[in-house]
Amino acid sequence: MIDADSIEATDVRGACAWCDGSLRPHHFVQMAGARAITLCSEECLRARQRDDAAKRSRVRRRNAKIAVVVGALVAACVTPHDGPRLLRRPVAAAATVKKPAAPAPPPVPYGPEWPPTEASDLADLAHDAWLHPLSGPFRRMPVRDSRVFGAERPGDRPIDCRKGHCGVDLGGEIWGEQVHAAHDGIVDRVRRDPNEQHGGHYVRIAHRNGTVFTQYFHLAAIPRWVEPGVRVKAGDVIGLLGDSGVKESAPHVHFTVSVRPAADWVEQYVDPEPLIALWPLRIPLDGSAGPVCTAGPPGVPLGGAPVGGAPPLTAARHVVVKRKHAHAAPKRDADEAAAPAAPVVDEPAAEGAE
Repeated sequence: MIDADSIEATDVRGACAWCDGSLRPHHFVQMAGARAITLCSEECLRARQRDDAAKRSRVRRRNAKIAVVVGALVAACVTPHDGPRLLRRPVAAAATVKKPAAPAPPPVPYGPEWPPTEASDLADLAHDAWLHPLSGPFRRMPVRDSRVFGAERPGDRPIDCRKGHCGVDLGGEIWGEQVHAAHDGIVDRVRRDPNEQHGGHYVRIAHRNGTVFTQYFHLAAIPRWVEPGVRVKAGDVIGLLGDSGVKESAPHVHFTVSVRPAADWVEQYVDPEPLIALWPLRIPLDGSAGPVCTAGPPGVPLGGAPVGGAPPLTAARHVVVKRKHAHAAPKRDADEAAAPAAPVVDEPAAEGAE
């Protein structure tokens, strides 16, 4: 920069490069590279210097942004990537030092018995929310030895049924009375055809995720809404007591309970008589079909028939049998005179034939 005072001149021509004013004898000259810029006063000089500094600052900021963007792109291009997940090559895991396995915990002294037995299954079912399949006010139980579980039946019978009756026969006092679902479940099978050789009209219900099944045979009618896959609640009417599939005995419902703890296990029948002796009983409060309660004294089971022999007799029934033998030969039960049923391999309902 050159001070105009050092230049001997009295006639100055031109205009200020900042304010476009006329130049004074005492003016300033700013050198911008090889170019000389003439300014009229020191104020214009300072203003131009500030403007140049602001321009240089903007240029630096713009250049810094460009450098950041370019650096990010370059870094993204040169950084190694694993590629798509499906194209990644398995990397061998570094060998790790295996810690010694902890000792197995001692067996738990409580919990369900495993593998489950018939006794454990009955104990579990007895404490569940189940209902007697027939309403009160009186609890219906098998009334004769021929109606208990395992009673003698002709034909080839399952070994888990003690080679005899696979369930219990209940009711018969009222033809057409309601038969209730014993527990919440899903309808597994329904037969509405005559089915004279294998239990007549019947309904099979799966309970507790398909681990327990109940079956109701010899029904007189089945509601239309009862179809396979339909969910039922304990106490729902799933049929009417009748004599379909019954050859010589009186109308009744043949009730069975079978268990299958796992899908690959064989389904086995259990004696339902101790269960229906304890399950709550539906008793109308005012003699109508309105409100009901589940009170009622427990029943007295006759006891299932042992394999290869007659069922045990209670003391009271023993006296009755002796009196019958003293006067006349006992009349054979109509159930025992039933014709043998042809075994059906793919239908577990075959044991319902009477």
